[in-house]
Amino acid sequence: MKSTALARLLQGITKPSHDQRPSIETFADIDTDRLAVELDLANRGAERGSKDEPPTASVTADPVEAQIIERIEAAKKAAHATIEDELRTYAERLAALDFEDRFTQIQHTAPAAVGDFKLEARAGRDDLYALRRNLRDLDAEQQSFRRKHKIDRTARVHGGGATFLKVALLIVMFVIEAFANGNFLAKGNEQGLLGGVTEAISFAALNIFGTFVIGHFGVKQIAHNSVVRKCLGVLAFCFYLAFALGLNLALAHYRDVSAQLLDGGGDRVMQAMAATPFQLRDINSWLFFGLGLLFSVVALIDSLTFSDAYPGYADVQQRLEDGRDAYRNRRAELDENLKDVRDEYQEKMEDISRDLSVRRGEYEAIVANRSRMLKLFAQHQEHLERAANALISLYREANTKARKAPPPTRFAAAFSLTKVSVEANTDGEWSLRDLRSRIEQIQDMLTTEVKEIHTAYQTTMDEYQQLDDVVPEPGVGDGSKQA
Repeated sequence: MKSTALARLLQGITKPSHDQRPSIETFADIDTDRLAVELDLANRGAERGSKDEPPTASVTADPVEAQIIERIEAAKKAAHATIEDELRTYAERLAALDFEDRFTQIQHTAPAAVGDFKLEARAGRDDLYALRRNLRDLDAEQQSFRRKHKIDRTARVHGGGATFLKVALLIVMFVIEAFANGNFLAKGNEQGLLGGVTEAISFAALNIFGTFVIGHFGVKQIAHNSVVRKCLGVLAFCFYLAFALGLNLALAHYRDVSAQLLDGGGDRVMQAMAATPFQLRDINSWLFFGLGLLFSVVALIDSLTFSDAYPGYADVQQRLEDGRDAYRNRRAELDENLKDVRDEYQEKMEDISRDLSVRRGEYEAIVANRSRMLKLFAQHQEHLERAANALISLYREANTKARKAPPPTRFAAAFSLTKVSVEANTDGEWSLRDLRSRIEQIQDMLTTEVKEIHTAYQTTMDEYQQLDDVVPEPGVGDGSKQA
């Protein structure tokens, strides 16, 4: 089917909404044991404690504690950068889904698809109506012909197979007669074999095809209702008798003359035909005469039965049959085409509906994963705070055990990590409830449009059937109504 707005819409919405799907990675935990070894906290704590460092009056973190806090802050910054990147990725993926634009396209395109279907159905109906009018005229022409010529039967129109056999019979008889006459006609011809073959073909053509023409266009007129046409038919039949007898007698005399191997065979034939037309010397000449006359009679019968015996009736009937065939073929073509279009539109609308469901699931998954990522980031900050306190406690315990002076009062206080508050920007986003409701509305609209296409298809089929019932004729429509 040609490209339509519906097809272009389907092509557009089935493209991926983004180039790739970034994977969701959890934030790596701090390995406190490894970091404690790396920073050598126990030894450094004992070493500094033996020197009573930091002083008992210390109120700020010493270099070791500052180093621990610096590593924790670095991990927090890295996690913050990761969450910001992930939020941007989620925002891009949500924006790429662009439900609002798709809803607008579907609302405009789906009704247009129904309109396209109705236009195509209307165009087919117009074509069928024109063919139907022509068929009605042809039917009226046939009925008028039958009334005018007082015919109360259908015309006998032969099919392609019967016509082929009749033509083949003429050709076979022509070849046989031409071959049979060729040898002996060459003996009495001054030009030898070539001249004899030429004469044989000419005699055979006149005897077979000439008879066919006389019978088909002349003798057939005997069956006509017109007295004048009947008289012409009788004259044509008389002419045929004279033509067939004269031609085949001439050919038989030519056989007699050629058997004597004399020159001037044509003159001797004319003399014999004038003096003793029915006197032949050779039995073979009578056989040639009988064979030629038999072929002529068969050709006459073939011409009279080639089509309907009544002159002109077969032509009228054939035009009517051709009109019926044209109507049937176009009707079948339109039926199949509209069915294909209907099924294709239905399939495309179902694909669009399924795509909306898939995109809704993707939207919900993105929102859920984004929420999960925000929770993971908050949990990761809690983990960083616990890791910092574990490392600082390890350092302070080692420091306190090695000290002579009391430790600073602040050693009893836990470290508090300044946490970063991160929120997703949800401006312009659909709420899940509203999105589900909107998608259900669009899917209901698509279902309604599919039903409308089916209704339009059935209406078109009913209109086609109404056209079928216009003229009661065999093979088309139910014939229950008169025009």
